[in-house]
Amino acid sequence: MFVILKTNLMPSRETTNRDTFPGNTKLSFNNTEVAFRSKSDADLERAYWLFKLISNNFLVRIGTPITNSALKIGLPIEGIIRKTIFKHFCGGENIEDCKEAISTLNSHKVGTILDYSIEGEDSEKEFDSTYKEILRTVDYAAQHRNAIPFAVFKPTGLGRFGLFEKIDAGEKLTDEEKQEFEHVRARFDGICNLSHEKKVKVLIDAEHSWIQNVLDDLVREMMRKYNREEVIVFQTYQLYRHDKLASLKADFYLAQTEGFYLGAKLVRGAYMEIERERAAEKGYPSPIQPDQKATNRDYNEAMLFCLEHLERINLMAGTHNEESSQILVNAMEEKGLAPDDKRIYFAQLLGMSDHISFNVASHGYNAAKYMPYGPVKSVMPYLFRRAQENTSVAGQTGRELALIKQEKARRQL
Repeated sequence: MFVILKTNLMPSRETTNRDTFPGNTKLSFNNTEVAFRSKSDADLERAYWLFKLISNNFLVRIGTPITNSALKIGLPIEGIIRKTIFKHFCGGENIEDCKEAISTLNSHKVGTILDYSIEGEDSEKEFDSTYKEILRTVDYAAQHRNAIPFAVFKPTGLGRFGLFEKIDAGEKLTDEEKQEFEHVRARFDGICNLSHEKKVKVLIDAEHSWIQNVLDDLVREMMRKYNREEVIVFQTYQLYRHDKLASLKADFYLAQTEGFYLGAKLVRGAYMEIERERAAEKGYPSPIQPDQKATNRDYNEAMLFCLEHLERINLMAGTHNEESSQILVNAMEEKGLAPDDKRIYFAQLLGMSDHISFNVASHGYNAAKYMPYGPVKSVMPYLFRRAQENTSVAGQTGRELALIKQEKARRQL
């Protein structure tokens, strides 16, 4: 009933039934012993029941508003949330709380991306507070770079959605709004500057299409400034949009022409239903791909494009799709690239697709988990949005359940 399925990082996916793929015959995403090695029997049981609930669309639909209402009126359910959904999908309420989860991942050669997941705020005071917390994550990553290879932030955590929307639509800003946007730019620059100073790579998440253009411009500005010698700043490309493969290629040629390096985090996307509904309501063509096949095609082509241009691009493959993950592994083998080539990373959300993260890591590839954290009540809007966006992704939850059942059975032998 309390559900988190995906961030901008997570793709819609098609379940594959193949144990292994051509190329790397040793790597199997069905190896549940490796996938769940970090999980106790109690952890596994909790995960089983969580994904059982997630797989029931009706429970998700009614559970989200009921939970939201209960929190608003002060019903004592926060403890239940903390011990179930929050414990499985979040690292804790603050960085200190996340230490145990970070250490556990690191012991299995999986990195952590601390993701301060407060959203839905709209005041300068709140944006400044989020900004300071993200700076702390950059500092912490610099102190623990073997365990925390990236920092990350979400643009709407640093600025008002309505402001981005107005700029993207080409509307004239008031003097006050111009000053507000300069504050946003200063927050972006402050994080990227500290990341550059500390040599911590920073991922900038994608947003809805109708505010993304202004954000793309800001990210390019940061890359021009801070990616002169190496990749520090990463742009996010949502390949469920039919124009984003072209955007990736255009940004590469721009980087090549202007002499900076391109950080490319590839995801499928997290706003599909909202995007289609808004396009239909406003009467403009949907920016979303016509079908899953087109999304998969562009995603895989984008990965291979990045591999062809590693002299200029660093790649993060943010995907829960097994076939895309194996395509990347195979392509790296064919090109003679070392599994631990620091220009290439695999990434998934904490609590999901451990069969990808832990298995690629066990074969020497660079893997990292997005680890959401923040106060339980403050993180709930993030969790609710994940639920509302992803209740239709039955293949993902079905695959998670099948793997958990397989591991439970293996442990009983």
